[in-house]
Amino acid sequence: MSAPKATLLEHEITNSGAEVATLTLAHPPLNLFDRSMLDALIADIAELSARPPRAVLLRAEGKVVSGGVDVHVFDGLTVEQGAELWRTLFAQIIHPLEALPCPVVFAAHGLTLTAAFEIALACDILLAAPKAKFGLVETVVGLTPSMGGPQRLAERAGSGRAREFVLTGDLYDAATMADWGVVNAVHDDVDTAARALTHRLAQGPTMAHAATKKIIEAWRSGGVAHADSVTPEVSAGLFATDDLRGAVRSFLAVGPGKASYSGR
Repeated sequence: MSAPKATLLEHEITNSGAEVATLTLAHPPLNLFDRSMLDALIADIAELSARPPRAVLLRAEGKVVSGGVDVHVFDGLTVEQGAELWRTLFAQIIHPLEALPCPVVFAAHGLTLTAAFEIALACDILLAAPKAKFGLVETVVGLTPSMGGPQRLAERAGSGRAREFVLTGDLYDAATMADWGVVNAVHDDVDTAARALTHRLAQGPTMAHAATKKIIEAWRSGGVAHADSVTPEVSAGLFATDDLRGAVRSFLAVGPGKASYSGR
């Protein structure tokens, strides 16, 4: 009998007809990132990339979001094998997750270590419960975080904070992460808040959200000048969408905030 899949990918339709996908880490007891978890995530993200919904929620079951990476994954790796592992995880998890043409929300209800936090940092919006704690603790095995955590943390919190966070290997609470600008908001019932936000974003102008992500990605890779250079074409493409045309007509007819969106 095969072991149960380490993740759960579910799809639902909001009241307004928008598709939302929820990707749940479900690998008890600690949601460790072992080979089965990594393979499951790679498969799920490939499915989302092939047929994107209008918003995605990443969450976890259990007491913790994740206790981190199963250290057996690193045991005995050569330099070449280590490099190939990181290339694969960037190419099949981090980069396609960031490239999804829809909003991606991460909900952290408890301890969120190493790979799970790096994945959270690749999402658009990170929500946390008050008791959540975050850490990149790879120094305990003589490693540095290698799924993009340091650089994405530096982008959100500044390079000095990122160095402190990684070099100390300490755990930081949700309030501190919110103060640093890493966590977008802290909610007592983070799962409910995250689901509500994901549904709200899914019901919005999906192609405009995708355009926003493209412009910000251009800034990340080349600064303000590069973002400025791509914005005219990226934004102009929205004039061909049903959502912009319908929203403009709605605004002119009945005022702002009354339009509905189909994602087309």
